Amino acid sequence: MIFFINLLRALAMCLITNSHYRGVYPTDLIANGGLLGDVLFFAVSGFCLSNIRQPFHKWYVKRIFRIYPIIWLALLFFLVIGQYKITSASQFFSYYVFPTRYHFIGSIILLYIPYYIFAYSSKKLSGSERFNNGKLTLGVMTAVAAVWLAVYFAVYDKTYYHIDNVREPMIAFLYFEAMLTGFYFKQRLNVFKNKKGIIKWLVTAVLFCVYFISKLAFSKKPQLSQLQFLNQIILLCLMAGIFICAASISDRLDRLPEMLKRTVNYLSAITLEVYAMQFMVGKEYIIIVDAFRKIAFPLNWLVITTVIIAGAAVLHCIVKAPGAIHKKLKEKNTD
Repeated sequence: MIFFINLLRALAMCLITNSHYRGVYPTDLIANGGLLGDVLFFAVSGFCLSNIRQPFHKWYVKRIFRIYPIIWLALLFFLVIGQYKITSASQFFSYYVFPTRYHFIGSIILLYIPYYIFAYSSKKLSGSERFNNGKLTLGVMTAVAAVWLAVYFAVYDKTYYHIDNVREPMIAFLYFEAMLTGFYFKQRLNVFKNKKGIIKWLVTAVLFCVYFISKLAFSKKPQLSQLQFLNQIILLCLMAGIFICAASISDRLDRLPEMLKRTVNYLSAITLEVYAMQFMVGKEYIIIVDAFRKIAFPLNWLVITTVIIAGAAVLHCIVKAPGAIHKKLKEKNTD
């Protein structure tokens, strides 16, 4: 895996986790960036899953078995320690099957389907110039954006700011566009990789400021709610800018100290486990925030982060154990 991609995945995980640290920082304004982390993660997924070779059922089942064991084990842990109770069959289904207690899982399980159709169809056209230069991908992205805007102006409730609510259906358009953006970057990687220049960094810095100012403005000024779709356009542009900047220093990132790279790669490998372990079921709070939020900052941040990563590491080992045992047995039988 290209190191800058692992770095972006780890960054996405940090942003998502940070957004749930309410009550940890001196001000909750710092506990932000979750949606930016989401779109970065979906873009990285689109980048990494672009080379589809398997039939849909095999590919989809593989994705399911990559995700659900982690979610089930995390939910079982929360059940055992008494964070929630299952009182009906419908509740069991919604927690453990779909959409689960994790909005991210419900979104990606659904979006894998149109993404597969697009990526697999694009692979069939891999000999065409239009595919190779990304024009087909840009065309599909434009079509998705047109449908999104049509839905927004036709039926979306624009009387208040809620377009960044991750539990609303409209968020699916944003996530899918992010996946397509990641696919496009994979097609055009040579255009962006190791390209010098400061303009891209300045533009991305401006977009970063504009994005968070726009979030604040839309949430504080109800009269601006008619234009809230602009917030997601700015967010996608910011995500693309971060992607381009990271790609532009790919070789320099490869020369980072080995210990730092190993740390980033490990965090990248356990992003889903961290995501699963950070929630208190029924509340969007870190599982141990209530116990440690009164400790003085930054000690509370250090304790909470350590426990989350430790829990994710244990979960990662449990999930990987059957595969590791099977591999050893296979090697032993071969010998």
